[in-house]
Amino acid sequence: MCIFKSFFATIGFITFFGMALIFYKGNALLKEFDSEAPQVYKTILQSIIESKSIVEATVWKTKVEQDLSAEDVEEAMKSVANELNLANVGELPLSTDVTAKTGKEYRFVKIFMFCDSLIASKMMNYKDAFSAYLPCRISLIKDKTGQLWLYSLNMDLMIHGGAPLPPKLKREALKVKKNILEIMQRGAEGDF
Repeated sequence: MCIFKSFFATIGFITFFGMALIFYKGNALLKEFDSEAPQVYKTILQSIIESKSIVEATVWKTKVEQDLSAEDVEEAMKSVANELNLANVGELPLSTDVTAKTGKEYRFVKIFMFCDSLIASKMMNYKDAFSAYLPCRISLIKDKTGQLWLYSLNMDLMIHGGAPLPPKLKREALKVKKNILEIMQRGAEGDF
């Protein structure tokens, strides 16, 4: 089983590496892609090589200030989301569920879901596949050392990874990206 897992991981890496190399070197067909696609793929490839993980390479990660509690971060993120007109459309207290099912205390993990439904509907009107990115999620996690972190999907592939989005839609997607990064940054600082 491990041999197959290792084989498919290697094939996946080689495929991604080849795709990134094509982007980096340039190809006539790729002129139809967003102008920032080559840089996005190059950055992700570099991150994969450094972290040895496609998962690490495709997320944003923000360290929470040491003196803040999970409740402080949660309150700050909700406040900032409200200020930016992003609705808090759901929360998943994952650690509570794991603890309930196992009977053993699990480290803090809570996933927050934020959405601007009007922009979301425009993204889905453009391509239904964008629904898989909805709503925008931010995970608040206490790592094994007790440090709190915020994680979210890196939206750069969604925004720049293929054919250019229509200009107005791209501006709105970039606005959502900016807002999610602001929620993460200000949440990590406890900034209301």
